[in-house]
Amino acid sequence: MSRSLILGFVTYSLIVAGIATLRGELIALALPFVAFLLAGYVFAPDKIKLEATRHLSAERVSPHQEVTVTVTIMNRGTGLEEVLIEDIVPAELKLRADSTSSSVQRFGTNRHLVRLPKDSSYTFSYTVSGPRGGYGFEKVRMRVRDHLAVTSREVQIEAKGQLFVFPPVTRLRQVSIRPRRTRVYAGTIPARIGGSGTEFFGVREYQPGDSPRTINWRASAHSVEGLYSNEFQQERVADVGIVLDGRVRTNEFARGHSLFEHSVQAAAALADAFLAQGNRVGLLVYAAFLSWTIPGYGKVQRERILHSLAHARPGGSEVFSDLGHLPTRLFPPESQIVLVSPLLEDDLKPLVQLRAQGYQVLLVSPDPVKFELSYLPQGGTIELASRVISMERTLLLQKVQRAGIQVLNWDVDDPFDQVVKRKLSRPPAWLRAVGR
Repeated sequence: MSRSLILGFVTYSLIVAGIATLRGELIALALPFVAFLLAGYVFAPDKIKLEATRHLSAERVSPHQEVTVTVTIMNRGTGLEEVLIEDIVPAELKLRADSTSSSVQRFGTNRHLVRLPKDSSYTFSYTVSGPRGGYGFEKVRMRVRDHLAVTSREVQIEAKGQLFVFPPVTRLRQVSIRPRRTRVYAGTIPARIGGSGTEFFGVREYQPGDSPRTINWRASAHSVEGLYSNEFQQERVADVGIVLDGRVRTNEFARGHSLFEHSVQAAAALADAFLAQGNRVGLLVYAAFLSWTIPGYGKVQRERILHSLAHARPGGSEVFSDLGHLPTRLFPPESQIVLVSPLLEDDLKPLVQLRAQGYQVLLVSPDPVKFELSYLPQGGTIELASRVISMERTLLLQKVQRAGIQVLNWDVDDPFDQVVKRKLSRPPAWLRAVGR
């Protein structure tokens, strides 16, 4: 209850009691309270004209990286004796300060009690950090009081700001894929057709304009018809669609543990690698609903995909509980699909259907068995159960491989770039030439 209401109630009670009992001393006792209330209302600011601006030290950061938020309040109206300023911080962001005075002095706080004379300003800063996501700063809340603290008015001033916490991007040197169809632009992916390149493709008859370096003298020596030239496999860019499995039933485990953050990091690293190779890349987040990032090239597309991954959250839905509703029409025919998923037994059939439709499929599967074992207590029963589940997962991955799908089984305790280097890197040309 505010001070003005309490004083008003006391004043009203004294006046009513004085009139009812015909005792003037009670009415006289109420006069100081009346004068106090009148003074408070007389000296209260008639118009509040406040403006707020906001500046963030960085708008794109990694998870839990500290960001300094600076807010400036400007008073364009009459002088204000007491202003309680509170910047409204998104719930998931954590203020980098505790109750100690030294910490507050170093990192700042989002609450300040100040006096703002006419045409003056006040600037304060504080530090925040948070997990992956997109956060919007909208308004600054201010409570204005007169110098007697009789009146109180609350206003919210707009001061917009955006903070994007992107997933960390692991740099991958090269990811080897072999889609059935490539685009017309030069790139790093073997195009399954002869032309200019670095990898030997075949021998054909010499044509005018061929470089003397391409002449196969050994084949020409065995023929009386003419010269023969070496033909190399063309290398071009391709369409790559990355599917991030965000279903709760595949990512969430007991005690709040989740594989989803590892899947997001893998998707970010793969998208960055494919875009760096010049490919056209799209992203589909398959969770409670579908979040589709239209395929594109270059740094702009990288930014779009990181924005989508920053907002990605695991979710459950009856419609998208399995991969059978994967919208394959979003992906160009015979393109490369990269599925990042811990995988379930009933996901095998949709993957086989993708292969039957002509897509080249790469499965990047964070290992849920080893992940769950990492925080469970050791014991005979748990060890026996883990062996059984590991065997079931091994059989499932073998079935996937027999369907012609490339599989990368990833133990999340191992660095993702090292696993990709061992399993998905394309050997250098000189090593391929000797058949190793």
